[in-house]
Amino acid sequence: MSETPSVSGLSCNVLVLNRLYMPIRVTSARRAFAMLIKDMAEVISVENNCYLSYNIEGWLEISVLKAQYERDSHDFVRTVRYEIAVPRIIRLLGYDRLPKQDVKLTRRNIYARDNSLCQYCGKKFTTNELSLDHVIPRSLGGKTTWENLVCACVYCNAKKGGRTPAQASMHLSRAPHKPKRNPVINIRLGSDKYSSWKHFLDHAYWNVELK
Repeated sequence: MSETPSVSGLSCNVLVLNRLYMPIRVTSARRAFAMLIKDMAEVISVENNCYLSYNIEGWLEISVLKAQYERDSHDFVRTVRYEIAVPRIIRLLGYDRLPKQDVKLTRRNIYARDNSLCQYCGKKFTTNELSLDHVIPRSLGGKTTWENLVCACVYCNAKKGGRTPAQASMHLSRAPHKPKRNPVINIRLGSDKYSSWKHFLDHAYWNVELK
């Protein structure tokens, strides 16, 4: 297969396992296809509680059936000659190490941890309508840490101003904390399309933080 898949579907997320079937990261479908084409990885498909593996040629054949009978359960990308189902899981064939266990303090991860909910009024907003608030303001010595940053809507952030929640008579929905694993994973697990990830993200692997 020498063609590059079209843009459609390439932004989907793919769970990456190491050679020992342990989850190590989440990558884009675009990068997953690149690794499959280079024979660096294989597709892992969970079917009837069994793990089946496919190289890129085998996955192309299976994609024909999935397009006919399971189209609503998959995302697809197109090339000139093929319509390919986006794999949910791939396994690296020559990598058995684990990633550094750390969850980066980023705006994206804080939004994911708080599920895009204002931590003061409890309402859900788009990312454009949310800001980050220092629970203890920096002017009062508050630090930029997981435990001192929360999502806040524009109204609540302006209402709180440079005060603590107690000073502003406002209350947090829940105490902020550092997640044990990448909070984006929890969002993906809420989608039926990513249900196969649960087979590898069970309690045996909860200490492996994904990024």
